[in-house]
Amino acid sequence: MSFFFSFFKTLIGKEIAVELKNDVALTGKLHSVDQYLNIKLTEVQVVDGDRFPQLQAMSTCFIRGSVVRYVQLAASDVDTEMLQDAARQQNKDQKA
Repeated sequence: MSFFFSFFKTLIGKEIAVELKNDVALTGKLHSVDQYLNIKLTEVQVVDGDRFPQLQAMSTCFIRGSVVRYVQLAASDVDTEMLQDAARQQNKDQKA
């Protein structure tokens, strides 16, 4: 779990999209993330505002990690070298 936590911490301040298990999709800037992968977004926009008009006025939100279905990131925001190195290290640690 710490692997994902560390990865998401590198994305703070970046624009992400979060799809929830109840089919709500939000975009916004990642403000913070904790060890349970709870996410706080700022500058929130609802992807399908016509379907969820009650959420339109929301500008910041806290999302419990257990209700997240997907997190979408811009490819340019992902450091693939860092991810590969971390995955290798984690695999090495598990074998030891």
